[in-house]
Amino acid sequence: MKRHEHGLGAITIIVVLVVLAGMAAAIVRLNSAAQTTATQELLAARAAQAARAGLQWGLYQAFKGSWTACNGASSTLDLGSESGMRVTVSCSSMLYNEGESVPGTPLAVRVYTLNAVACNGSGSCPDDARVARPGYVERRWEIHATD
Repeated sequence: MKRHEHGLGAITIIVVLVVLAGMAAAIVRLNSAAQTTATQELLAARAAQAARAGLQWGLYQAFKGSWTACNGASSTLDLGSESGMRVTVSCSSMLYNEGESVPGTPLAVRVYTLNAVACNGSGSCPDDARVARPGYVERRWEIHATD
């Protein structure tokens, strides 16, 4: 009499299917995390470029535009249609004596400090209401210049 065992193949197939399903779930989760990271890096690069553009605009305003004294001047640039960013540019300046231009005549030099904060918030940057939310990015640049 021959006795045949049945059912071992079914158990093996179930184990293989469970392992493959676990691997598929891990791959989907890893792909989602990679996608989120890539999106955050792209937004961070856009925010950095927007902050640099804000500094360039602020330098123009300080040297040739309406911010000649630049004491406490601040403005928000809406770059939403180009990059989805808003930039808050602020400027302050101090007047220093740097030696003498001719004997007895002080040489005055104005030092400008420009600060640009770019973010993808809806209000002015930094957007304190959105800081803790996923997808929010913010970059800050500061520059010192003299005329």
